[in-house]
Amino acid sequence: MNTTVTCSQQWIRRYHPKPERRMTLVALPHAGGSASYFHPLSAALGPHIETLAVQYPGRHDRRHEPPVEDIATLADRVTDALMPWAGPVALFGHSMGATVAYEVARRLEAGGAPPAVLIVSARRAPSAVRDDRFHELDDDALLAEMRVLGGSEDAILLDEELVRLTLPVLRSDFKAVAGYRDTGGKPLTCPISALVGDSDPRVTVDEMHTWARHTEGAFSLRVFGGGHFYLADHQKALTGLFQTTLERLMH
Repeated sequence: MNTTVTCSQQWIRRYHPKPERRMTLVALPHAGGSASYFHPLSAALGPHIETLAVQYPGRHDRRHEPPVEDIATLADRVTDALMPWAGPVALFGHSMGATVAYEVARRLEAGGAPPAVLIVSARRAPSAVRDDRFHELDDDALLAEMRVLGGSEDAILLDEELVRLTLPVLRSDFKAVAGYRDTGGKPLTCPISALVGDSDPRVTVDEMHTWARHTEGAFSLRVFGGGHFYLADHQKALTGLFQTTLERLMH
C-alpha cells in the first residue's frame, strides 16, 4: 500500500464521508483528547462539508503507540496525512489542537496550498507565551488540573483504571505544549477565526485577540459563555457558525 495513504489512514478518522463535499474540515483535538471528540460536529455539518478528525498516537485505537511530545513533529505528521486529500481545506483546533493547526497551516502555506481558514479555539496565540509546566505535576495535581478544565474528562475521573491510562498521554501532551515556541516568520495569508469561553481558566479574551498578529488576512473573534470546554454547551451555535463560515468560503 502507498506509504502516504497508510499515513493518512493512521492519523485521520472519517466518521461521516460526504461524497458531495466541497470543503474538508480538519479537526485537531485538545491535550488528552481524541478524534471522537469531533464526532457530533462531523455528524451535524451539511453534505458539502466533510470532517477529518485527527487521531494522535497514544489514545484509543492508537493507544499502543507512544505519544508525540513535540508540536512540530505532530504538525509534520498531520500535514503528511493530508497529502491525499484534494480540494479546499479548513483547519480547526481546540486548545492544544489550535497550536498544532497553526503549525499545519504554516506548512500548507509553505507548500503552496494554504488553508481556506484557520479556526482556533481556547488557546492563546503563539506569540502570547506563558511558562506552563503542567507535565511536571504529580498525579494528584494533574488530576486537579483536569477538574479545573472540566469537559469530557469529568467522567474519566470517576474510573481509576481510565485515569491510569489517561494521565501518561495527558502529561505527554502538556509536555509538547510547554516546549512549543513560535519560530517567527511571515504571518499566515489565510483568515483566522478565534473562539473562546468567557470564563476559561487558562486563556483570556485578550490572549485570543493576539491571534490577529498571525495573519495578513481577516481576523474575527467570537466569545461564548462558558469555560475551557464551552463547546459542549453551544453545539448548535457552533455548528451554525462553522456551516456559515465554510459555506461562504466555498463561493
